[in-house]
Parts: sequence; C-alpha cells; structure tokens
Amino acid sequence: MVLVFKTNVNSSSKVKRVAPKLNKLFPNSKWNFDLEDCDRILRFESDNDIKKEIIILMKILGFDCEAL
Repeated sequence: MVLVFKTNVNSSSKVKRVAPKLNKLFPNSKWNFDLEDCDRILRFESDNDIKKEIIILMKILGFDCEAL
C-alpha cells in the first residue's frame, strides 16, 4: 500500500530530524520525501494502513501532514 501526504518539510535538515522517528516507529516501511514538489510530498510504502499514525507523529514533531 502506498500512502501519500502533503507536508511542510522543506529541507534536508528537517528530513534528518524526522528520519530517526519514522525508521524507529515504522521499521518495515519504505518512505521518502519529495522536497521539489510544491506539496513537499511524503510517500510511504507499507503493508498496513498507518495513515493516522504518520499524521499524529508528524504533528508531534511540529510539522503539518495531510493525507492526499
């Protein structure tokens, strides 16, 4: 399952801040940010529907995150 989110993560330093948490909480998922896209897309590949968990984590970390 591919999950796509609009975020306000707009730099590689912010990705580095988020990366350890994403890797720790979702170890069996693949993810990446597209910082060139106007919506600063976060794409997740996961076997589970973890949409709500991702949104909550991103908000806890201080970022906007909206499912597309």
